[in-house]
Amino acid sequence: MKLDFNIKRIGDSNKPYYSTKYGAAYLGDSINLLKKIPDNTIDLVLTSPPFALTRKKEYGNEIESEYINWFMPYAEQFYRILKTEGSLIIDLGGSYLPKYPVRSIYQFELLVNLCRKLNFYLAQEFYHYNPARLPSPAEWVNVRRIRVKDSVNVVWWLSKTPYPKSDNRKILKPYSNSMNGLLKNGYKAKMRPSGHDISKKFIKNNGGAIPPNLITIANTDSSSYYMKKCQSLNINPHPARFPIEFANFFIKFLTSDKDIIIDPFAGSNTTGYAANKLKRKWISIEIRKSYLETSKLRFNKNINPSLINSKRHENKKN
Repeated sequence: MKLDFNIKRIGDSNKPYYSTKYGAAYLGDSINLLKKIPDNTIDLVLTSPPFALTRKKEYGNEIESEYINWFMPYAEQFYRILKTEGSLIIDLGGSYLPKYPVRSIYQFELLVNLCRKLNFYLAQEFYHYNPARLPSPAEWVNVRRIRVKDSVNVVWWLSKTPYPKSDNRKILKPYSNSMNGLLKNGYKAKMRPSGHDISKKFIKNNGGAIPPNLITIANTDSSSYYMKKCQSLNINPHPARFPIEFANFFIKFLTSDKDIIIDPFAGSNTTGYAANKLKRKWISIEIRKSYLETSKLRFNKNINPSLINSKRHENKKN
């Protein structure tokens, strides 16, 4: 069975809303389009779906009590289309229960369902720390002062096998000044207070430091090309974008050239743009026409202003 397929025509009749040399963006509900993708063809599903928030957002989000039932049909398709060595990355923000200063556990309930019901493995958990996030919720943080600022999203790295494709040598960070000093001046092998025996191999120069599972990226892209274009055209950008550095991290870590990446909740299409820059094949799916139209700006494509910020042109979620 041939596993490759034409990413610029999903199924027999679905053509992309727009495309580039490496990928294609589709308009529609991803649950329908995902069903037309062949089994075992995708290397990475990288997405930040709508969170289970107390207040409804303009991009649409499910309430906490219904979130698992809403998400699982999508997850079933993710599992089916992923290659055996492929990965699923889900970036999820937290929320509080309505009227109470206590947290929802929907992110963890979703993780348990994905692992217990669909047989995903939790390869590793990450935490996306945004130091620029505003204090919220205001009632508990700013007014009553009984909670601290929530600045972290959980990120689940899931896989179909305990050994998904990955290589941390692709995402090494520059060594710290102290490590560069050790590499230059040498290190005396000895036992650490923790009990770890640090040998002379510790001072080997591996080209950089292995990053931690705490990803620190301030989501402040007001000076990005996409944001500047939105401002110059007097149109609203997508209200919930994740930074391109976040997408770059996982694309580099978990894929290689010619691999296929998909984002089923594309929004402003950060994933597609990052994949395109890294010369990976990509598929992005977005249900709202205005968001998809605006996302063309990332690729320096002409847009139709009449399709933006107009509710009559919006697709409605099923």
